[in-house]
Amino acid sequence: MTQRLPRPAPIRRPKAAWRQARGGAAFRDGHAAEWIAAVWLMAKGYQILGFRLKGRGGEIDLLARRGRVLAVVEVKRRATLDAAVLSLKPAQFERLRAAGEAVRRNRPALQPLELRIDMVALAPGRFPRHLRGVERGG
Repeated sequence: MTQRLPRPAPIRRPKAAWRQARGGAAFRDGHAAEWIAAVWLMAKGYQILGFRLKGRGGEIDLLARRGRVLAVVEVKRRATLDAAVLSLKPAQFERLRAAGEAVRRNRPALQPLELRIDMVALAPGRFPRHLRGVERGG
């Protein structure tokens, strides 16, 4: 009769190191893209009211004001500017609108402003593209 050896326990690896590194890099790249977009908008006369505002409706990358307009700004960084522009989907557009309405509703000073959904598209080696009043998305 042969004796069976106990099966070795599977090696438990922490979350794959490469995945964690990639996630951290994406987080840093996202922050960097938002700062670039904020500087670009400030150069165009916008006042930045907030970064990464989280609410029930979703997350607003940048909240900016210029005159009578309150802009909910989505920042997209892709390999090309066209890819960045096309990456805003209808469901995300609706979440941005809902989040913007919630922010405006909860801050009396912002209530009289016109709400607008904007986008700043970024791509390596290109100047940012600011799209004002984007439509529902593709």
